[in-house]
Amino acid sequence: MIVLAKAPVPGQVKTRLCPPATPAEAADIAAAALLDTLDAVRGVPGGRLVVPMAGRLDRAARGCELEAALRGVPTPAQRGADLGERIAAAHIDAACGLPTFQIGMDTPQVEPALLAESAAHLLRPGGVDAVLGPATDGGWWALGLRDPRAAALVASVPTSRADTGERTVQALRSAGLRVGSLPELTDVDTAADALRVRAAAPRTRFAAAVDRVAQLVAAGC
Repeated sequence: MIVLAKAPVPGQVKTRLCPPATPAEAADIAAAALLDTLDAVRGVPGGRLVVPMAGRLDRAARGCELEAALRGVPTPAQRGADLGERIAAAHIDAACGLPTFQIGMDTPQVEPALLAESAAHLLRPGGVDAVLGPATDGGWWALGLRDPRAAALVASVPTSRADTGERTVQALRSAGLRVGSLPELTDVDTAADALRVRAAAPRTRFAAAVDRVAQLVAAGC
């Protein structure tokens, strides 16, 4: 179970929430989302958590809390020139001969049951070779691979585009892989996204962090 993460340093994460949030508030929201995500992944039976990390937690919002949450968890530095290469490297670095299932820190509404069922597709004999969870913005929130080496197929797929998810599926299928689709989720990029996810997961750290940003909540009223 891979959580591809970026240290929530003010001014370096969730910048599209600013305004109405300040850089410090946006970083706190990102930190809360990462903590919620780590809790969800830890709830997956039999999962082995690896968190490829970019940036320094000693400069991050909730840095001490995140360091405590990650104690004992492998946190290799992300490597690669761009996001596609970092995704491919994360699967190879974390694999240990096992199927891999990757999410990011932008879907704090995920629950252990959804993650477990999504990853289970890769363990069923005669099942799919890969699974992809589409995001409402055209990207994807989850990528699972029976053979982690297949991550190289998506390294060159352009990210942050309305057709990123579609292109990712095409890249996998062009190599003969059977690809299964997971439920569509909203990942948090904009203030509108944050409010939608807050409503979907009202008892999370993420929702509480959003609620503390009065201007962000007011923008959705």
